[in-house]
Amino acid sequence: MKTVKQRAYAALVLVFALLLGLGVYVWRFAQHGAEWAGFGGNSVLYSGGRLTVGTVTDRNGLILADAKDGTRTYAPDPELRLATLHAVGDASGNIGTGALTAFASELGGYSPVTGVSSGGGTVALSLDAELCRTAWAALAGRKGAVLLSDYTTGEILCMVSSPSYDPEAGFDAADPWYEGVFLNRCISAAYTPGSVFKLVTLAAALENIPELRERTFSCTGSTIVDGNAVNCTGVHGEQTIEQALANSCNCAFAALGLELGGETLARYADALGLTRALSVSGIACSAGSFTAYPDGSADLAWSGIGQSTDLVCPLAMLRLVSAIAGGGAAREPVLLLHERGAKTRLLRAETAETLRDMMSYNVVSAYGAWNFPGLSLCAKSGTAETGSGASHAWFAGFLDDPEHPYAFTVILENAGGGLTNAGPVANAVLQAAVNRTDVA
Repeated sequence: MKTVKQRAYAALVLVFALLLGLGVYVWRFAQHGAEWAGFGGNSVLYSGGRLTVGTVTDRNGLILADAKDGTRTYAPDPELRLATLHAVGDASGNIGTGALTAFASELGGYSPVTGVSSGGGTVALSLDAELCRTAWAALAGRKGAVLLSDYTTGEILCMVSSPSYDPEAGFDAADPWYEGVFLNRCISAAYTPGSVFKLVTLAAALENIPELRERTFSCTGSTIVDGNAVNCTGVHGEQTIEQALANSCNCAFAALGLELGGETLARYADALGLTRALSVSGIACSAGSFTAYPDGSADLAWSGIGQSTDLVCPLAMLRLVSAIAGGGAAREPVLLLHERGAKTRLLRAETAETLRDMMSYNVVSAYGAWNFPGLSLCAKSGTAETGSGASHAWFAGFLDDPEHPYAFTVILENAGGGLTNAGPVANAVLQAAVNRTDVA
């Protein structure tokens, strides 16, 4: 009898172990089935390490990449191929953040029941290919990144990185122009932000210095901090904080950075996402950086201006200006059509409202509304000194327009002044977006 009981207990333990193992397998299958099916060694999907099935379209159904008889093809228009390459990806997978790599399981037509399909599936991106074409043309052969999104949904409508190349023609790797050509500068690079970072310093000041709006700031063209000169772009005299932002006054924002302290600025840079590795529809983005320099130091003054060792990813800046446009809450940026980004609060509503008003004042009082005809523009320019060569040109902001809820970020490498160089690129894309009538 004792032997029978022991055998029964052993059988129960075995059954329990089998059920537990089956449960773990089912759970792992549900979590990773698509990843397993999309393994690069799957001959149904890959040939020579290249994904040979699946179609990528823009939001209007325009085919950006297709597969015919095991061969990867792209849009028939060479300019569209150049403009959308980094979002779509290359056939060899060198652009690891492109749709052909990031959404390989979806392109394989994966189903938990049937597995993958030899005919592949279709991935519709949120991009408007024509807006990408406009951005590519506006870049006019300059290196940099252009982003445009709908800040009410998080959908990215334009993502263009330069340099690019025609995936059906290839490129000369010995040509220095193509250095870093596989890098999507929109999401996989971080740059010295220059004066666009003043939005971070200003947000921190608005929430930590109660009398900020009643104060004035004096600018004589430079200020001495810890024995070092912090130079400004002009002599602005006595000015309010609104005027200091419009003037992009280094003296005023150096003073604010010193008053707030490195720890506070670092906390805000992190809370606003500028030092975090964000993601877009599961695609990892580069993190920026901010160093909390000692109180009273010249490095702290420069970092409050957006110089020193500050670094910002263009996608993170797009997310920040989207939050300002959205009353302090940002829809997380997404790259898949009809995917709705989760809402994340970055700022107090009253802080966002004040920043919006000041960014509108920038355009009216300093940038010239006539440079952006018909647009209810709120923006901040940036001219970021790099230590070698010309400055990086930034322009970031949004339209305060419920009918056209667009946020944008433009960065041009070593192009010079932000307003003069990046501003027209932003205007070209915004004008095209506002006047588009066939956006899905």
